[in-house]
Amino acid sequence: MNTVLEIPKLISSVVLEPPLTDEEFEKLCMSTESVKLERSKEGKIIVNPPGGLDSSSGNIEIGRQLANWWREHRKGRVFDSSAGFFLPDGSSLSPDGAYATAEQMRGLSREDRKHFGRFAPAFVVELLSATDNLSASKKKMETWMENGSKLGWLIDPYHRKVWVYEPGKQPRRQSGNKITGTDPVEGFDLDLESV
Repeated sequence: MNTVLEIPKLISSVVLEPPLTDEEFEKLCMSTESVKLERSKEGKIIVNPPGGLDSSSGNIEIGRQLANWWREHRKGRVFDSSAGFFLPDGSSLSPDGAYATAEQMRGLSREDRKHFGRFAPAFVVELLSATDNLSASKKKMETWMENGSKLGWLIDPYHRKVWVYEPGKQPRRQSGNKITGTDPVEGFDLDLESV
């Protein structure tokens, strides 16, 4: 006889009153190793569980290809999914991959770089996992654009689709085996077959 184990839905978000300051939120993020936390502009803390093997492998591949492109010109910096950014609207997000231009990095001290960035990276990549909600992921991409990102790719590896986001434009959907970057990542070709 098989027994079905019912697991209650875990907490996916928390609202604290009063909301955490940026410094308190960053300390909370640094103290949690098993989950990734983000914060909405309203102060809601969003709990993201660890990803599955496909998502983890896809994130590493995106980061590897982005880092290889960066090595060709060595301007700005690339970041993986562990980087946090405080955005102008008060939210705090972590992309699956990102690129900040040399201008964005200019003036940041060694101490500044130990903490979350206080800007939206010029380029962000989000990779859908099997459990991600597409509409929530699209909203996250809109948040990146509203806060200053210049280009964003929302990648659905299961259906080989990419939604391309640019400020002031409707997202456009692309399909195929690769996607080619425009400013700020001119010359970056992401091989989607490897993701």
